[in-house]
Amino acid sequence: MKKIGFILMMACVALCGCKKAAGMKVTATGAIYEVLVVMNDNLWQGASGDSVRAYLEADMPCLPQMESYFTLSHTNVANYDDALKATRNILFVDVNPERYTQSKITYKKDVYAHPQALALVTTPSVAEVAGFLGENGKAIQTFFLRQELERMASFYQKDYNASAMSAIQKKFGVSLSVPGDYQLIKEEEDFLWCCNDNGPKRKDVVIWSYPYVDKNQLTKEALCEKRDSVLKRINAYVEGSYMGTEYNIFPPVMQTISMHNAYCAELRGLWKMKGGAAMGGPFVQHTRIDEINQRVITVETFVYAAGQKKRNVYRQAEAILYTLQLPQDVNTLRDINVTGE
Repeated sequence: MKKIGFILMMACVALCGCKKAAGMKVTATGAIYEVLVVMNDNLWQGASGDSVRAYLEADMPCLPQMESYFTLSHTNVANYDDALKATRNILFVDVNPERYTQSKITYKKDVYAHPQALALVTTPSVAEVAGFLGENGKAIQTFFLRQELERMASFYQKDYNASAMSAIQKKFGVSLSVPGDYQLIKEEEDFLWCCNDNGPKRKDVVIWSYPYVDKNQLTKEALCEKRDSVLKRINAYVEGSYMGTEYNIFPPVMQTISMHNAYCAELRGLWKMKGGAAMGGPFVQHTRIDEINQRVITVETFVYAAGQKKRNVYRQAEAILYTLQLPQDVNTLRDINVTGE
């Protein structure tokens, strides 16, 4: 009897587990910054495919070598089976004159898997696809980019270096999710530096603050000047070397984005060591105004990976910036809007 009771109990547990699993999404497949494009060959091999490639395979700005925003794969609609539906990023083009009267794009999350981003283009005519994709190419690029950044930022908020975060909170009064594999290596009155040097690709994150005077501090020229003055504190193995900004080959670019419904200046470009050390790579920084304490807060990440592809590690490091919360953000809903690169 005991044996029968045990079997019945285990059967009940298994059934309950099956019911729970049935309501859960499968784990998304595919690598980060990869997009599966679902459209028939006649579109993919023509102007419609060119419209997609023009944005999703465009070269990223401010990298020392050419690397595209995304890596693309393609399949016909007829081959879009359950296995492919679990892909993490999908652009699906559905042409059906009987179902649609106008071209439209819908953005969805976690339809078949988690985490997943789906951009669904519906249109009544093959003739409209190329033009419509061209008009919405930047928005599609931004959608997939934002999803990847938010996924990684969400991960960092669960796997973080508690001591580094505590030091940042104590020094600046802000929250920043420094990943668990980063180490705090330098801390000064208005400056803090963490680094992940475990492997061939080095990732660093720095944060600094200074009093807010006026909006002229948020111009590209002012941010670059401040960067150069602050990051002279970062040196290399060659005595007398220090970090600077590359202005000649790929000058820094700036855009404004919205973080927590507030202004944020995004500056990205290339850094290089001056004074003897032969090192360099890409950087990106976010600068915001701490409205409560009337300070400027800048958080930056930079990457060093000599002779290697940098896109994925650069974007993974960039996601740290999206975890920054200033005092005025604490009671606001999380709202990240990437409007450009």
